[in-house]
Amino acid sequence: MPEICRFLGIKFTMYFSEHNPPHFHVEYNEYKASIDIQTFGVLEGRLPSKVLGLVVEWAEDHQNELMQNWDGLRTSGKYHKIDPLV
Repeated sequence: MPEICRFLGIKFTMYFSEHNPPHFHVEYNEYKASIDIQTFGVLEGRLPSKVLGLVVEWAEDHQNELMQNWDGLRTSGKYHKIDPLV
């Protein structure tokens, strides 16, 4: 499970050959969630509201890169790190 970004204790990952819809996984302390790349909605799990706000802000800024990683991991196993929220 490749780590694609990490900042402020928030870890972002994607799985190889994952199921639709396109999404990424987030871990923060004991919290875990899956986030839809297109709607930024929580598919599963939960995060504190402030952390979710940071996650959505980051995902909005990097939506195209997230989709490139989604496609790359599903087809060739290739991905790239994404810059943290600054």
